[in-house]
Amino acid sequence: MTIADPVTMLLSIILCVLLAIAFYGWRRKTPNFPPGPTPLPLIGNMHILDSKQPYTSLNELSKKYGPIYSIKIGEETMVVLCGYETIKDALVNHADEFSGRPIIPLLQEITKGHGMTFSNGENWKVMRRFTMSTLRDFGMGKKTIEDRILEECDCLVKEIKSFKGEPFNNTMIINAAVANIIVSILLSHRFDYDDSTYLRLLEIFNENIRILGTPSVMLYNAFPSILRWLPGTHRTVVQNQIEMHAFIRETFTTQRKQLDVNDQRNLVDAFLVKQQEEKPDHQLFFTNENLTMLVTDLFSAGMETTSTTLRWGILLMITHPEIQRKVQNEIEKVIGSSPPQAGHRKDMPYTEAVIHEIQRFGNIVPTNLSHSTTQDVNFRGYFLPKGTHVIPLLTSVLFDEAHFKKPEEFYPEHFMDAGGNFVKKEAFIPFSAGKRSCVGETLARMELFLFFVSLLQNFTFQAPPGTKLDLTPAVGFTRGPMSHKICAVSRV
Repeated sequence: MTIADPVTMLLSIILCVLLAIAFYGWRRKTPNFPPGPTPLPLIGNMHILDSKQPYTSLNELSKKYGPIYSIKIGEETMVVLCGYETIKDALVNHADEFSGRPIIPLLQEITKGHGMTFSNGENWKVMRRFTMSTLRDFGMGKKTIEDRILEECDCLVKEIKSFKGEPFNNTMIINAAVANIIVSILLSHRFDYDDSTYLRLLEIFNENIRILGTPSVMLYNAFPSILRWLPGTHRTVVQNQIEMHAFIRETFTTQRKQLDVNDQRNLVDAFLVKQQEEKPDHQLFFTNENLTMLVTDLFSAGMETTSTTLRWGILLMITHPEIQRKVQNEIEKVIGSSPPQAGHRKDMPYTEAVIHEIQRFGNIVPTNLSHSTTQDVNFRGYFLPKGTHVIPLLTSVLFDEAHFKKPEEFYPEHFMDAGGNFVKKEAFIPFSAGKRSCVGETLARMELFLFFVSLLQNFTFQAPPGTKLDLTPAVGFTRGPMSHKICAVSRV
């Protein structure tokens, strides 16, 4: 009989111990914790999720386990909230208890807990308070930013006209136009659509958005201690973020040299003034690290969801030409050939309904951004310990049959009454709700209306000859359309 060498025996013992820990750890349950599918050792419930569209699997599971259930991804147990009533109860009625952000390995690696979107505690509160007040100071919801958006609409229309009705991919053009609005607030600047630096920033941002929604990143976040040292797309995300942060640091370093406390031109200036005012013997929030990440957060939030919604809007107008024509008829009746204004919204109920339905059907952030509990909480009959990773599943709200008659269809009448009036829906929460809701919602709503109306005022959108466009979403951190080409036929 051959005796195994000591190294092999040691490795075997370690493997058995790890498997035992995984198995028995998996079987331990918090008393009165939400039910869920039985997980496997090590991988949890990863095997039952659609790797490209996990939100569809999560929504289906709620039909079996109810509006509050648990699921395990790798070593982490998460709680999924489904349906408008449940999510509103958590995010609005229990706003403080559900206002945290969980530690997601790859996001933690690139943010280090700085900025606003993925930070926690007092740092998050200070950054959010500063951001909201500063966005208001620099025009959010005011005439000044409306004029700025209309100027960008003119630039976008001119750019699209240059294609003379020939097929083109609209992704980078619309990204560039929308991003210029938040860039103007951050830096008092706009970029030309062919600016090489700008295109590079948009390129690396789009690449990160795509990668962060892939199965490989789900796997990385489940087993970071093992996969961190191996090659993979997680390294691309980190390198892209380093490149973007280098550009941002260079920008605010330049602005610091030109800073005039009495003439604050933009959000970066306002942050640098706060940085000067902070007392060194107190906890510091207005640090270079927070500024770098905050600008990244706002650039991301200010560009991605609005530009993706507009791309869905154009695609849906192509696949529903009768709806496109009805919007154009309303534009002709209310606005004519004059530039649109935010005030026109109240007189354009059909267009307003169509934009809302684009947001609902587009379902841009289907899983929402994850939350975590900031303290032990008893919620709807279940006990969730402090630090529980919570997914308020927006898909389950925007496609809730209790609130939307035909959730799987693009149906603007969801937002209209029998008399043709626009109707608000309480379950329409594409910007989320509660204390972690989107700080730029007012700006985004204005942008969507002015860009969408300007585009349909100037163009009729069509599929390229001989092609048929479908509504299959692309894989990504957000839910955008698959890459495609369109034709924009000038109407003026």
